[in-house]
Amino acid sequence: MTTGTPIFRGYETTVVEVRSPNGDLLGSVTAAIADTGQLRYRGLSETDSLPADRGMFFVYDAVGNHTYVMREMDFGLDIVYADGDGTITRIHHAPEPAPDEDGEDQRYPGRGQYVLEVNYDWTTDRGITEGDVLEFSLPE
Repeated sequence: MTTGTPIFRGYETTVVEVRSPNGDLLGSVTAAIADTGQLRYRGLSETDSLPADRGMFFVYDAVGNHTYVMREMDFGLDIVYADGDGTITRIHHAPEPAPDEDGEDQRYPGRGQYVLEVNYDWTTDRGITEGDVLEFSLPE
């Protein structure tokens, strides 16, 4: 169910589906597209919560090594790295920072061209693992 909550002001959105290698749909979210340095830096920082059917989708020009942090986060995330073909290469389960932490020290490295952030344990609850595939369309 889509909540209609406008939590992604200033971002375009796309539907990101996660499928098994044989094509079975495992999960789907409407994700904000962070495809510039400024949008990627802001990400979900200072967001109070994330509806179960929403996510943040980070897009780079090419596959590379990236490290994500939990800067100013109030809830945990799954951080899903995918290569240029959308194949998932790494999944991190990143808990929310402790009340006295800002999240900068929580570092989650990976290699990919795409990074999907969804609620903590979203991937576990849907049986999503490395080797599954992200499918999406980006705006022209």
